[in-house]
Amino acid sequence: MEKSRMVKILELGKKNSDEEILAELIRLEKRIFPKHESLAQNLRQEIHRRNSGVFYILEDSLESDNLSLGEGKHQRVAGYLMYSCTSLVATITKLAVKESCRRQGYGEALLRAAIEKVQSKKVMCINLHVDPIREPAFSLYKKLGFEIETLVHSYYAPNRDAYRMVLNFDSDK
Repeated sequence: MEKSRMVKILELGKKNSDEEILAELIRLEKRIFPKHESLAQNLRQEIHRRNSGVFYILEDSLESDNLSLGEGKHQRVAGYLMYSCTSLVATITKLAVKESCRRQGYGEALLRAAIEKVQSKKVMCINLHVDPIREPAFSLYKKLGFEIETLVHSYYAPNRDAYRMVLNFDSDK
């Protein structure tokens, strides 16, 4: 039976703990993405962009809001997702899960939360880009209904392509 995980929204300035979470997101961003793909230097600005949002999820052992962290320790973020919306389209700009937490449902929980959130904004679709060699990510997107729209040549770097994938919502709802 799959465990239900609590996905939280990062709202800087609302709580002191959000600054700790932001610091953890920056560390995770630097570990996962090559420097030319990383938003670590601009993560705070990205979070504050109009019509954008960030979801994060803590590792199972630290999902309580009543954490007592010792000096020098930080909450362990398992992953995060960034998105942006226009009036009709949402875009998943980042979905990152710590290597030790992959294939445990964290990415799926984040993606499901984002889908639910942007559907409430009445967008027509969500799009994203994924490297075709990232099979686990590609499989997750397919599992949740995303379809390949096109192959974008040299999207990430010369000779490093991306699938542009889209999840269309039923306009009759």
